[in-house]
Formats: sequence, C-alpha cells, structure tokens
Amino acid sequence: MTQVTLNVNGSPQTLELEPDMPLLYALRNHLGLNGAKYGCGLGQCGACTVIVDDKPVFSCVTPCAGLDGKQVRTVESLGTVERPGPLQKAFIDKQAAQCGYCIAGMLMRAQALLESNPSPDEQTIRQYMAGNLCRCGTHLRIIDAISLVARQNRSSL
Repeated sequence: MTQVTLNVNGSPQTLELEPDMPLLYALRNHLGLNGAKYGCGLGQCGACTVIVDDKPVFSCVTPCAGLDGKQVRTVESLGTVERPGPLQKAFIDKQAAQCGYCIAGMLMRAQALLESNPSPDEQTIRQYMAGNLCRCGTHLRIIDAISLVARQNRSSL
C-alpha cells in the first residue's frame, strides 16, 4: 500500500492504495464518487471518463500512483440535481440520455472540450467525442446538447 494524495473536485484526499489501482476504483470505492462508471475496463468506451489537469482520461486504465498533485474532476463537480451546470442542463433539454450509463463520461469529455474550445463547430465536437461510446445511440442528441452550449458561449462573447 502507498499513500497517494489526490486533489478531487478541488479537495485534497489522502488515501492508502495499491499504487497500480485504477483511478476509477479509488473514486468509486474509496471516495464514494459514483458518477464515473465501469464500462469496458480497457479504456475503449469512455463511461469512466474524468478530467485530469484539463484533459479527459479513462479512469479505468489510469493508475493512481501517477496522479499525486494533479487536479482530478468528476461529473459531480459540474452541478447538482437541483442546480445542474450549463452542460448538464443542455443534456437534459436535448434529452441526450437514454439509459444514462455513458452520460457522466460524455459530460466530462464534452466539458474538457468546451474548456479548451468554448465554441467548437459540429465537426470538432464529433471528432473530440469519438472516444466515448453510447450503445443506446443518442450520439446525435449528445452532439446537439454540446452544440447548444457552444452556441450559448458564442452569443455571450
């Protein structure tokens, strides 16, 4: 066991973990942050996507040992049921979730995109989101939701 300090959603968390433990397990099993989901366990579906130092990462294949001092953000940082963040609200308004399993990962990848490029065009959104899969087939509504926030960002400039 190794002591690892993760800065999760702005709060330092010191945990005793196996150094090769995937971030997903630390978030879910040790910190009770259940937004990121276990999908494939291979970093191929994106259900486990979180943001580490402004980049989307697959938390199922990211060992905790390399995360000391890095900023980790999960879907729980975006808003609440009572006060959803802008991206969450757009997903709700566009009914972008069907079963909902992939949505936390989709939100986090989209959030990373919008933070690096506040008003991406549809082609950029499609390319950026290609790393996350939705087996229900709501990709078009997900793209619509992200595009809605991008348009709102453009109009506020």
